[in-house]
Amino acid sequence: MEKKKASFSGGLGFVLAAAGSAVGLGNIWRFPYLAAKDGGGLFLLVYIILALTFGFVLLTTDIGIGRRTKKSALKAYESVNSKWKFLGVLTFIVPALIMTYYSVIGGWITKYIVVFTTGNAKEAAKDGYFNDFISSKAAPIVFMLIFLAMTSVIVYLGVEKGIEKFSKIIMPGLLIVVVLIGIFSLTLSYKAEDGTVRTGLQGLFVYLVPNFDGLTVQKFIGIVMDAMGQLFYSLSVAMGIMITYGSYVKDDVDLNKSIRNIEIFDTMAAFLAGLMIIPAVYVFMGKEGMSEGPSLMFVSLPKIFEEMGPIGNFVGVVFFFMVLFAALTSSVSIMETLVASCMEKFNKSRKAVSLVMALIYAGAAAVICLGYNVLYFEVKLPNGAIGNLLDIMDYLSNYVLMPVIAILTCVLIGWIVKPKYIIDEVKKNNTSFKREGLYTVMVKDVAPVMLVVLLLKSLGLF
Repeated sequence: MEKKKASFSGGLGFVLAAAGSAVGLGNIWRFPYLAAKDGGGLFLLVYIILALTFGFVLLTTDIGIGRRTKKSALKAYESVNSKWKFLGVLTFIVPALIMTYYSVIGGWITKYIVVFTTGNAKEAAKDGYFNDFISSKAAPIVFMLIFLAMTSVIVYLGVEKGIEKFSKIIMPGLLIVVVLIGIFSLTLSYKAEDGTVRTGLQGLFVYLVPNFDGLTVQKFIGIVMDAMGQLFYSLSVAMGIMITYGSYVKDDVDLNKSIRNIEIFDTMAAFLAGLMIIPAVYVFMGKEGMSEGPSLMFVSLPKIFEEMGPIGNFVGVVFFFMVLFAALTSSVSIMETLVASCMEKFNKSRKAVSLVMALIYAGAAAVICLGYNVLYFEVKLPNGAIGNLLDIMDYLSNYVLMPVIAILTCVLIGWIVKPKYIIDEVKKNNTSFKREGLYTVMVKDVAPVMLVVLLLKSLGLF
């Protein structure tokens, strides 16, 4: 049994692990298609402003609560205020729901790595290939189990030997690969059947330059809400992850500096993901291809890799390995949050809890896999989307519970225990906190209002 509280070796280990959690499928997969849908540079501008204000407040609050209480999310809120124990339970439910389907998506990525490394890229580019795969009964479960096993091993090894060591190796490499593919995307060109030539640099222009065509107040509010929702994915806030990681941060670490570095790393990764994907999609599929949405990675990109010719298979291998590592860092942080909470709750060892969690989620994720065949059904969600079993889990965790948790956390810190509770933690060891005023105003007044609007939109009431 672990007697001593686990911790990161220092500020760098914490930043890379936290950035690893943040730089997951939310940045590599979701950010590019939202940017393409919401006017390119306009979405980018809104996102950066929100990341430096709204996202900064949620990130600082979660990490501050974690380090001050030295507890995982399940018990941290109770330490802040005994009457708010219920918020810890709500926060535990979010990663519990996300973990049911995150390893399923990780399995899809693992499958595509096998397809590209075995030279079957042309198969992946065929119409219906992805749907045929996810609707098959055995293959998705097998690949999900492979991904879940990788996640479980890293968590099993612990904080410093597992999570921190993995993040220190993977994150710098991940950033290098994203940059290289991004540069390569800018060199691409394609001649369409009508003779029109599209280049990667033109795609970059579409990505970076704000598009105000047809912009209305309602549409702009929609862009702001999309960017806010993306920040939950990108920064891993309101799901207990940053509270758990914050609890592992030593008291001598400059929290303000670490938070700033996480913001920079995460925003840079999101920006580079867009730079990597949007110009390539524009070159081979035009602006229409950029509106493909969530299917972009598994349906559209394999077609693009095929259009690239012989080098496309190699680029595909590198790309999906990179996405796998990004997914793994996030999956590890989600499972670590659950494991840490259960270790505290049941006073059991990391190894025992890790093994039990792996078994539980092997079964739960298998059920999600069957949601595309044996257990397939469709239901209309309150936000207007049509969803199946995986979509329902995603909707409940990301569109309902996370905004609710963030609202309640702002109320607790902003109005019950007061912002000084977090500010004092950030300023520990006489470190500076230049955005103290911004933090106070945002956590008390601005962020709660924005979050209520986001929740109402998610519930189809706005």
